[in-house]
Parts: sequence; structure tokens; C-alpha cells
Amino acid sequence: MPNSRHGRFITFEGGDGAGKSTQLRRLAAWLQARGHSVVATREPGGSPAAEAIRGLLLSGRAKPLGALGETYLFAAARIDHLAETIEPALASGAIVLCDRFIDSTRVYQGIGGDLDPAVLAAIEAATIAGRLPDLTLVLDLAAERGQQRARARSDTPDRFESADLPLLEARRQGFLAIAAAEPARCTVIDADRDADAVFADVASRVAELLGLPEGLGDG
Repeated sequence: MPNSRHGRFITFEGGDGAGKSTQLRRLAAWLQARGHSVVATREPGGSPAAEAIRGLLLSGRAKPLGALGETYLFAAARIDHLAETIEPALASGAIVLCDRFIDSTRVYQGIGGDLDPAVLAAIEAATIAGRLPDLTLVLDLAAERGQQRARARSDTPDRFESADLPLLEARRQGFLAIAAAEPARCTVIDADRDADAVFADVASRVAELLGLPEGLGDG
């Protein structure tokens, strides 16, 4: 039974509607079927205190605080999430799969909130204390397609899903820029395909990270 002496931390990033949650669930099941211990989580959220902050952020009630105030709330949620969920799971040897992490803050608050990158970087450094993902899968999808998908799944978009197309496309380009700047950590996956094709690429990249045999399929 697979049992790494140290866990692995894999994050999913990309715009709304790109299919992150779907692919994360599939990857969790795929890894568990191969004997790996998996913890699936999300941001904002992933621990009791962080989930409470999530409700505040996504409802829009924190919007009057401005981009900097929201960023501090995201940071507070992330500190608790790391301490209560991510770090203990990694210490136990589990593979942690997280729907959004630092890159979403860089993009959503940096681009959407026009925060100084130096300020964001300082907050990030203090928050994560060096805990970067081992692998970040960036699911890339044109803004208009992502908006269509997001609207199809919900009639009540949250605070961040309700952005207009130019901002959605700017966010997309922000994720692509991060991936280009950090190719050792980030892998861009074309999300404008059926879920099986997307998952094949997800599984192939994760198999590479974990040293698993090639061509394992979805079973």
C-alpha cells in the first residue's frame, strides 16, 4: 500500500467554471483507489474557522472592507486552514488536494483589487511560512466559456463569480502569467474539453509527480 513518509500538496487553480471541483473529486477517488490517503479541501475554507470566514467573503459582506481588508480575511482563513487541516494531513503522509490556494489570492485580490504586488507578497509570505504546493494544476478556460458554465450551475453567483467578462479574462491571464513564471510548480491544462480528456491530463501529471506508472487510466 502506498505510503510516502511525507505528504504531497496539490492545488487546483483557474477561473470560475473551469471544472476545478469536478477534477479534484475525480483525482481524489483515483488516488484512493490506488491506496493513497487523500484529504480534499478548499479555500477559502477547509477548517471550521476558515469556513466561517468563507461565508463572510463570498456573500459580499466583506466587500466594504476593500481589497486589502478582504486579503487579510483570506490570510486569516488560510492560517487556520494550514494549521488545522493541511499541515497535519501532510505530516501524516496524506496527499492534500486543495481547490484554490495562494494563486487565487494573487489573481483575485491583485488584479481585481489592484493591490500592490509587494503588499500581497508580504502577506503571503507571513501567512504560508514557506508552504508552497508541490504541484499546481491550472485549469485554463476562456472567460466567456467559464462564465457560461458558472451561470449554468447556479442562478446566484457569489461575490467573485459575478464579475464582468473583461475582469474574468484578466484573471485568466493572471493565472497563465503565474504558471509561466513558475513552470516547475505549475502545469496548465486545457479545460475546454470534456471532463474525461481533462482528467487524463490531470492524472498523467500527478502520476509523474508521485512516480506512478504511466497510463493508469481512470479506473
